[in-house]
Amino acid sequence: MIIAATYDSLSNSIFQHFGKTQSFKIYQIEDGKIVSSKVIGNGGFGHHDLATYLRDLNVEILILGNRGQGAIDALNNAGIRQLAGITGNPDAAVEAFLAGTLKDNPDAKCNHHGEHHQH
Repeated sequence: MIIAATYDSLSNSIFQHFGKTQSFKIYQIEDGKIVSSKVIGNGGFGHHDLATYLRDLNVEILILGNRGQGAIDALNNAGIRQLAGITGNPDAAVEAFLAGTLKDNPDAKCNHHGEHHQH
């Protein structure tokens, strides 16, 4: 299984706006354990195109902060399960997911779709 997390390399934390993430931390999972991880760029994509990018990387699960409805729809259409509203260290979040203790917040959304501003 492959799990991805939106990634902020400066703070080693989960980046909070899916559509503006510059990188992802990708985890290869075997037998319920992390066997490898790597940081990759966003492929030059943003917002909805990121779902296709992740699908093409065979990502099954995405751990992230917030995302808009368009991203939710695109990720659902790509068959990627989302665990939203997650903060902190991505390694710890993946370990919590594997242990069954990561708390998803499906209501964690960006409510400013269409606005152009910086986070």
